[in-house]
Amino acid sequence: MNAHQLLQQELGHTFAQVIFLEQALTHRSYGLPHNERLEFLGDSVLNCTIARIIFDRYSAMPEGELSRLRANLVNQAVLAEVATALKLGNLLRLGEGELKTGGASRPSILADAVEALLGAIFLDAGFERAQAVVNSLFSARIDNLSQQTPAKDAKTALQEWLQAHRLPLPSYSISKVAGEAHKQTFSVLCEIESEKISATGTGPSRRAAEQNAAAQAYAVLTDISQNS
Repeated sequence: MNAHQLLQQELGHTFAQVIFLEQALTHRSYGLPHNERLEFLGDSVLNCTIARIIFDRYSAMPEGELSRLRANLVNQAVLAEVATALKLGNLLRLGEGELKTGGASRPSILADAVEALLGAIFLDAGFERAQAVVNSLFSARIDNLSQQTPAKDAKTALQEWLQAHRLPLPSYSISKVAGEAHKQTFSVLCEIESEKISATGTGPSRRAAEQNAAAQAYAVLTDISQNS
């Protein structure tokens, strides 16, 4: 049994059109056709499927908490873990530059490949088949979700704290972008003008940098509150 057959066994889906599988495993650095369009499709399949699962499971949960639960499941870190479990890094077709810089283990590339695979399965066999694969890949994580204490990301926690204290919401702005196009580092400034607080966070994406900055600003706010 070759590597592609093993992957299909793990997914619980055998491709009728293997070309979709090959495209899903092809990074844009390798050439055309690559997996970005499939990734776009798979992202929608994944979000819709996870949303329906938690909507049905937690019938009394309000929209905000449902969104938070979904964010705990559909994010780069979790998708990269799924990809690692599937050993996708060994199967990806990458350009020489990406191979040399560790692209086969880069979380963003691995996460995109999982979404591309789901898009490929959708095209190959339809939405129900893709849903079944999502259920299989995420069932353990869904079972481990805590309804009572859904985790809040830093930006949400900061926003809710400010709203609870009737304070204006923070503003975020990019202060610096460093590194080459394929491996950039973003610096974002989080400012709370009413409290004269500013915090800078860094990360591999604007979103990650904003979360980092929000966490630091939140820590300053809560520390001031506890000591006042």
